[in-house]
Amino acid sequence: MIIDIHAHVYKHPLPYVTRFLDPEELIARYDEEGVDKAVLLPVVNNEIYFPQSVDEILDIAKAYPDRFIPYCNVDPRAMTNSANAPLYKVLDYYKNKGCKGVGEVMPNMPLMHPMVQNLFSAAEQVGLPLVFDGSDQLTGDFGLYDDPGLPQLEHTLQRFPKLKIFGHGPVFWHELAKLKTPAERAYIFNFQGDDQVGRPGEGKFEEGVVPTLLRRYENLHCDLSDGTPIYSFKRDLDYAGKFLTEFQDRCYFGTDYCNISTDINPYINFFKDMLSSGRITQEVYDKIMYKNAVKLLDIE
Repeated sequence: MIIDIHAHVYKHPLPYVTRFLDPEELIARYDEEGVDKAVLLPVVNNEIYFPQSVDEILDIAKAYPDRFIPYCNVDPRAMTNSANAPLYKVLDYYKNKGCKGVGEVMPNMPLMHPMVQNLFSAAEQVGLPLVFDGSDQLTGDFGLYDDPGLPQLEHTLQRFPKLKIFGHGPVFWHELAKLKTPAERAYIFNFQGDDQVGRPGEGKFEEGVVPTLLRRYENLHCDLSDGTPIYSFKRDLDYAGKFLTEFQDRCYFGTDYCNISTDINPYINFFKDMLSSGRITQEVYDKIMYKNAVKLLDIE
């Protein structure tokens, strides 16, 4: 079995910026690639794409209950544009409608901004895991800003010890290794449109802050989607095996399907190759590919 912890879908995707898949296209792709179920993450922040409602995701999951698991999401600026907004009421409402988590949280705000912290507090209060994407800048991008070394993430982990927080995306995964320059952390958009440019680290590396944070904070979990963790792992496959083994109970396979042209076969094959090469065991492989998600989401 394979469960995708991180996917996006639109009932009526627009052809601008990027072309998302609709539900039927995503199911057809999963059938080709052997993916059994997926978590659907609503996009609600204007910085990244055209916002969709949580109810759209719930409708899609209701139409295909054997394939899709819904998450809910809310912009931290919603309702009152203040740190006092009762966001927990929104999350509790959608939890009662069947949503299993929160995300993907992507406003281009500091992670420690009071309104962002209010959203994290609401998720902890309601008892839902949360996934966010990060950024190394506060303009011209999407995602929660953090500094080199991820101090804002660490303080958030300290502040909300009962909240399962999923690290995801380049800003998180490029700090698997010790940085040589701060700009290695992320990609940026060029001035021609959707293309991204950047220079992530290369070659063998010293451990960065990510494994340190995982050892310090049991509430930090790993979203292995979008290709950036695999890029980092491929720099040192032996280390990758040790990392995945050490943190086998908090690593989750994902794709971050957000473009109709995305090819996720390399993502799946990477973990199959790690298994066939003996760098991870069958037990570790099974946990990453589906067992951890089954436990987290309480699904059959």
